[in-house]
Amino acid sequence: MQGETKYSHSPVRSEGAFDGVLLVDKPAGPTSHDIVEKIRRQFGFKKVGHGGTLDPQATGLLVILIERGTKLAELFTNSDKTYEGSIRLGIATDTHDADGQIVREADCSQVRREQVEIEMSKLTGDLWQVPPMVSAVKLQGVPLYKRARRGQVVEREPRLIHVYEFRLLGFDLPRVHFRIRCTKGTYVRKLAADIGDALGCGAHLESLRRTRSGTLGVEQAIPAADLFKLTRDDLKKLIIPLRKFSDYTG
Repeated sequence: MQGETKYSHSPVRSEGAFDGVLLVDKPAGPTSHDIVEKIRRQFGFKKVGHGGTLDPQATGLLVILIERGTKLAELFTNSDKTYEGSIRLGIATDTHDADGQIVREADCSQVRREQVEIEMSKLTGDLWQVPPMVSAVKLQGVPLYKRARRGQVVEREPRLIHVYEFRLLGFDLPRVHFRIRCTKGTYVRKLAADIGDALGCGAHLESLRRTRSGTLGVEQAIPAADLFKLTRDDLKKLIIPLRKFSDYTG
C-alpha cells in the first residue's frame, strides 16, 4: 500500500453556511452515533454523519459531516488515521479492550522494553487482520457484536490493513504507551491483544485517542462538552466549508 490518502474534491457551488466539516474532540463514553444524533437534534440539521467511527471508550478526533458535507463520507472514512494509547499487559479480555470480561491474567513483570518494540515492529507493513467478534463488521447483514452478545462465534474473513508506524512512547509496566499510524479498518485493540499473546502474558487496549484523520488533527477540534454549549450561529464559525478540501493533500 502507498502513503496517506490524497484529498481532492472539486469546489461545490452555492454552499450553505453549514455545508461542510466540523471537527469534534470526542470524550470516552458516548458512541460516535450518539454525538452525530445530538448534533443533528440540538442544531436542527437534516443530515449529519461522520468520517470514521470511534469505539465508545476511545477519545479524540471525530470528523463530523454536516448537510452537503455528508458527500465527503467516503473521503474521510478511507483516510489514514493516527492514534495514541496505552496497552495493559498481563490481562486479556474477550473484547481486547477495557470494556470486556477478563479471560486471562498472567505475570508480566519480566517483560522488557526491547521485547515490546520487537513485537510492534512485527506488526507494521501489510497485515491480514481478522476482525474481532465484538465489532461493527456485518456478516449476512448482522453486525458481529450482536452475534457476540448471543454467545455466537463465527468465522470471519481476514482483511488487509497497513500499519505505517507502531512506536513505543513509554514503558511503565504493566502499561506501555504507543503511537500508531494505520489505514482504515485497523482494529488497534486486536493488535494490542496480539502483542500480549506474543509476549506470553496477554494484554488488552486500555486507552485509545485518535489524533489525526488524514491531514486533520485533533488540535483543530472543539471538545464535545464545549460544542453543545454553542448557539447555531456560534457553530457556523467552526464549519470548514467544502471548497477547502480541494486544497488538502495527504
